[in-house]
Amino acid sequence: MSGPEPGGGPPTLEKSAAEGAGADAARAPDDGGRAGRFWSARRLPAALVALVVVGAAGVFLYDVAAVRAGRPAMSWRRRLADGLATRPLDDVLVIGGAVAAVVIGLWLLVLAVTPGLRGVLPMRRDTPDVRAGLDRRAAALVLRDRVMEVSGVQSVRVDVGRHRIRTRALAHFRDLEEVRTDVDTVLADGVRELGLARPPRLSVRVSRPVKR
Repeated sequence: MSGPEPGGGPPTLEKSAAEGAGADAARAPDDGGRAGRFWSARRLPAALVALVVVGAAGVFLYDVAAVRAGRPAMSWRRRLADGLATRPLDDVLVIGGAVAAVVIGLWLLVLAVTPGLRGVLPMRRDTPDVRAGLDRRAAALVLRDRVMEVSGVQSVRVDVGRHRIRTRALAHFRDLEEVRTDVDTVLADGVRELGLARPPRLSVRVSRPVKR
């Protein structure tokens, strides 16, 4: 427990990592550790890529068929071919186009190899044929309601991440150390009851509300 901050601010008690009851949650049985993250369908990126590829292929196919039929090639394709044949490699447009192609390619590769759905936390797989996930906002709401039941807590904010749960509580009475201990215990029990495959670490901060 620390004294008043410089400038007359309220005393603050902070715990950056789970200890005691919080560490118990981190050491909870990890029998569901095989439960991986949920993969996103990536419908919007897939649809955009498909539209671009189909559209470009259709335009080029039409132009090639027109040339085979004895008609002149489209003016834009002639300009594009002339530009690619005459522009030097250090031209601004050539470099800009190459950079754009690399960025788009890297973006597509990242989408292809990452699961996505960061807002869903995988739960323990007690049954091999069943997979379950919990929305991070729903988990934060459940834990917030649990912390609000602690005596002395006036308000609380809970942010549930993939690896850490950050809790900031305001206590208007009782000793801050006692309130923090109770909040740790409640959070550890709450996280354990959520049944997550990989329980996030707890970061708890308890302070006094600012006097006005």
